[in-house]
Order: sequence, then structure tokens, then C-alpha cells
Amino acid sequence: MSTEHDTNPAQPATETGPDAPLDIPPTPEQLMQAATARIAELEAERDAFKDKWMRSEAESANVRARARRDADDARQYAVQKFATDVVEAAENLKRGIDSLPPSSDDQPAIVTKVREGLDGVERSFVGILERNGIKKEDPVGQPFDPNKHQAMQEQETADHKAGTVLQAWTACWTLHGRLLKPAMVVVAKAPPGEIAA
Repeated sequence: MSTEHDTNPAQPATETGPDAPLDIPPTPEQLMQAATARIAELEAERDAFKDKWMRSEAESANVRARARRDADDARQYAVQKFATDVVEAAENLKRGIDSLPPSSDDQPAIVTKVREGLDGVERSFVGILERNGIKKEDPVGQPFDPNKHQAMQEQETADHKAGTVLQAWTACWTLHGRLLKPAMVVVAKAPPGEIAA
């Protein structure tokens, strides 16, 4: 038996009366504000993704450049140990030539020919090294450079500016601009009582 106050559980009760909520559609201004807010939110999200993408691209470019530079360095300087040994052989050849007796008119022809032959071998050897990036630099007359020269001795002189290389016991050798072996040098020093320039 049902009464007029019974309700159907499948149908929710609707409020009626002065306190019931009204379904008022949003105004055009409210719709515009909501759309503008959503657009701003999406633009901020887009800008964040774009920033992340650009940073990622820049990092990738840096990694590629670094890898390329490392590969070039490895290719160019992989022979550094070998080049140092070859430079030692070139210096030994030069020392051997310098140990020959000085040229004179009364020396045997064979000594002259040996000297000329060894001079030619040394020139050819140094030329081959230069073609492969190994360069010999004579520091005599240049200002002392601690990055390329090793001072073995100082010599007082008024004829040269203090700090000038007066004599080189060995040359400076580089591989593609990178130091292989410093020159062993004698450096000018101002005489006592004279102020170095």
C-alpha cells in the first residue's frame, strides 16, 4: 500500500521552493573568462614544453660538438708518445752531426761526404716530421716562454734584453701546436747594477 508521501527510490527528490538551486547558464563574459584562462594555461604549458625541447636540443648539440672535438683530438694526438720518441731520434741525429769534426780544406773527402749525407738525411727527416704536424722551433733570439722553454742557465749580458733566449741546447718540438718537448735554453740576465728592462 502506498501513500501519497512515498517516493520512488529510482527518482531523486527534487527540491522545490524558494531555496532550490537554479540552473542558470553562464554569461558570455564568464564563458570568455573561462576560455581565456584555459588558453593562458595551455600557452604556459606549450611554452614550458618548448623550453624543455630547446634545452634538450642545445644539450644534444653540445654533446655532439664535444664528441666530435674529442674524436678530432684523439685522432690528432693519438701518436703523441710515438712523436716524442721520433723527436728524440731526430735530436740524436743532430747531435751526431754536430759531433763530427768541423769542416776544413785538408779533411778527407769521405768525411765531407758523410757530413753532407747526414745533413741531407736530417733535413729530409725534419721535413717528414713537419708534414705530419711535428714542428721544430728554434728559440734563439726569442723572449723566454715558460710554456715552450725550459731555462737551464742564466747568462749575464748587456748585449741582449733580459729574458731573451741566448742559446738553445735543444729545439722546441710541438705536435699540431701542442708541446711535445720544451727547448732547453740559456736565458739572458741583466748584469749586476743594471736594471732589467
